[in-house]
Amino acid sequence: MKPQSPAIDEASSSELNRQEGYAQGFLEGRAQAMLEAKKSIDEFIRVQGQASAVQLAALIGDAQAQLDSAAQEMAQGVLELACELSRQVLRHEVSSNPQALLPVIREAMGVFIEDNRMTRIRLNPLDLDVLAPAVRDEFKHLALMLEADPLISRGGCVMESPVRVVDGQIEKRWLRVVGQLGLQIPWKLNHVSE
Repeated sequence: MKPQSPAIDEASSSELNRQEGYAQGFLEGRAQAMLEAKKSIDEFIRVQGQASAVQLAALIGDAQAQLDSAAQEMAQGVLELACELSRQVLRHEVSSNPQALLPVIREAMGVFIEDNRMTRIRLNPLDLDVLAPAVRDEFKHLALMLEADPLISRGGCVMESPVRVVDGQIEKRWLRVVGQLGLQIPWKLNHVSE
């Protein structure tokens, strides 16, 4: 083997350095490109993640609002159903037991006892037939006039003196009770006849 000349050694060395530099530059460029690609992907994921998180939060908020609305509607429906059941029970009680009206009369008579004046009690004719003896006996020391009034529904009464009127009609009492529940359900519904 012949020794190579210094010019060839220098050219080989230069070519070798150039190739090493190229390889080094390639590796560094590749590493830089990979780093920038990773940053771009990370940024894309972060932005997409934020957008997805915002969309997910909006969906969850909408779902919660719909659940809240459905719960309100269900609660309202349950309350209305309970009122309807109560109305049916009261109708049955009033029609089968007119004596259930006596506590209402007693409570209302509390305000008339102080007046010591003639008190007129108007009742449904069917209630009057059953209650007249009990009312006269319980309030025998008062001046009472019992009167049949077909316009008053069963289970109700109107008490009047020259200075007071107490409307104890079942429709009014019903409205007060359901009003305390935040409802406005009339005693008599259009489709129901008594």
